[in-house]
Amino acid sequence: MKLVLMGTNDFVVPIFDAVLNAGHEVMAVFTRAPKPAGRRQVLTPSPVHVWAMSKNLPVYTNISEYDFTPDMVVVVSYGVILRDNVLNSAPCINIHPSRLPQYRGPSPIRTAVYNGDTQSQVCLMRITAQMDAGDVFMRAPFEIGENDTNEVVEKRVSEIGAKMLVEYLKNPGAYPPVPQSGDATYTRKFTGADEIIDWSKTPREIHNLVRALGAGRTRINGTDVKILETRVNDGALEILRIQPAGKKPMDWKSFVNGLRGADIKYGE
Repeated sequence: MKLVLMGTNDFVVPIFDAVLNAGHEVMAVFTRAPKPAGRRQVLTPSPVHVWAMSKNLPVYTNISEYDFTPDMVVVVSYGVILRDNVLNSAPCINIHPSRLPQYRGPSPIRTAVYNGDTQSQVCLMRITAQMDAGDVFMRAPFEIGENDTNEVVEKRVSEIGAKMLVEYLKNPGAYPPVPQSGDATYTRKFTGADEIIDWSKTPREIHNLVRALGAGRTRINGTDVKILETRVNDGALEILRIQPAGKKPMDWKSFVNGLRGADIKYGE
């Protein structure tokens, strides 16, 4: 089958790799343009861009350059709204990691972890002009552990999505489309402001914030810190790793030892 692949993020790479290894012809790969990264703000290509180059596949970073007639367009975490020039060229399918119509939009995995969900689904769906509203061809449930981070869940979704997509592409006609039913909910992009810890929240809510966003920002005894890893034990928040401003990450015990016996004051 002749395919055009569209994606950007890390967790997309194993999915596209599985498709390529299944023997399909990849006509082109579309991804986001390189972005400045690091302290020096060096223009850095996306993980999918790097992967495509390593496989000697043609890469495009501007959707307006699309001029293909594949058998199918496969989209996973691309981050670009598709217009008629793509939608009318071939059937377009997408892997969306939520129990659709729940959590449509840009951050379904992060939102599920942030909300403390324990279960979700990977959906293989048809792309339509309305965001994440297309019919669903396949669903695969998965669990989210209480200490699973966004990164861990992304890897799980990547593995499930790769198997689903390879199976679907063997015989698309074997999976009839099923319209979504129920009330839709929508996710949003998280920002740095979401990382700020509100200590009036419950230990579980703070723990979910840290594992969803990768860090929670606060002040402890007058020092700006990032809380990098937590647990909830017997209803209490346990901080495991922390990074004071200007220092390397350290375990909680080392940080407390540096306070030299002072009472710990959170948010101050």
